[in-house]
Amino acid sequence: MKLLIVSGLSGSGKSIVLDTLEDCGYYCIDNLPVLLLEDFINDVMLVDSKTYAKTAIGIDARNQSASLVNFSDSLDLIRSKGIHCEIVFMQADEYALLKRYSETRRKHPLTDTKIPLTEAIKIEKEMLSPVSRHASVVIDTSRTNYHQLRELIREQVGERNIQHISLQFQSFGFKNGVPLDADFIFDARSLPNPYWIPELRAFSGKDQPVIDFLKNQVLVAELFYDINSFLARWIPRFEAEGRSYLTVAIGCTGGQHRSVYLVESLVECFNSSSLNVIVRHRDMH
Repeated sequence: MKLLIVSGLSGSGKSIVLDTLEDCGYYCIDNLPVLLLEDFINDVMLVDSKTYAKTAIGIDARNQSASLVNFSDSLDLIRSKGIHCEIVFMQADEYALLKRYSETRRKHPLTDTKIPLTEAIKIEKEMLSPVSRHASVVIDTSRTNYHQLRELIREQVGERNIQHISLQFQSFGFKNGVPLDADFIFDARSLPNPYWIPELRAFSGKDQPVIDFLKNQVLVAELFYDINSFLARWIPRFEAEGRSYLTVAIGCTGGQHRSVYLVESLVECFNSSSLNVIVRHRDMH
């Protein structure tokens, strides 16, 4: 049996994740109190293992603080029952959360007349820290829309073969901020930049003119070799340690040329492996 515990900051997309997992065949329950987890495992999941073979449970800051503090004990109990349990934690930066609450006009679960929204976000982050520190995967949705998040969840969590690590390659532009959910970040800004060649500027790293240009650059080949060698050496170790997810981000200035080319090259290389390879170009136009 497999249990996904989905948690995260209010407004970061937890409900979208649960809806997507339901479409992937999971039995989903939102806002189950942590104190009832043991009863649910014993009286429901273990009694009807066929119906609840894939279950996702949403846990958020509406739980009592004391029960969240002891989340580690609850997690140990679940795993002692022989259930494969993973934690998916959703987050977004403060600007994105404030913007979403302004647009939807929904009330944050921790706000009242005396606590401003910014303070409620900080309190919630602290309350959920006992959950986030056990996360198998952390997904930052600051610059992710509804459709992108659903696709990401389907690929990275919902339909993944749990026997192999899920390897996500992500390109990005440093000018738009560093992805907060990356495990490894590589900086490609020191490489020759096609942006400064007028006839290449309008293309991306997926277009042949840019590919031809970067393929002939010695520094590009060296960085690709170093990243590829690092991952080839260490991914088996990550799998041996029980790691389920790995996000490798490569950034250049704008996220259009160099980082896109390197990500596409690495994806092509690792697609022939048994890994579940995912590609995301965060800032490519």
